Amino acid sequence: MTVPSRPASSVRLRLGEYSGASGPARSLDGAWWPRSYDLTAELPGLLAALPHRWGHITSVLVNGGMWSLSGDGMLIDDQWVHARGTDSARAGHTVCLLSPGQGRWDLLVVPPAATDAEAERLMDTATGGSGTDPAQS
Repeated sequence: MTVPSRPASSVRLRLGEYSGASGPARSLDGAWWPRSYDLTAELPGLLAALPHRWGHITSVLVNGGMWSLSGDGMLIDDQWVHARGTDSARAGHTVCLLSPGQGRWDLLVVPPAATDAEAERLMDTATGGSGTDPAQS
């Protein structure tokens, strides 16, 4: 069973400029403000909103203490996406997206209950104030 995608225009996502950095000094690639911590409900919309240059996301790593996960992944638009939760302090409030041969992207997860002002501040911080809406690019 394929999980239906939420229209990309309804996803609250802001992307920064990809730094190409890797390792511990790596910066965030953007910020995502989901409506809940239900990964099955939220992930399809996020993936649909990502730039095509990021390729097909095959794996997602989230904070297992915050997100509702069922199984080890899901079928989204007829493609399997592995989803794992971790209790690592490094996961914190981020989601890690992996695309073989394309790269890795780390997005700050703005808490779903954040106010508009809080979300705006967090998204600006994550993107260095120069973020773009992927639907606009």
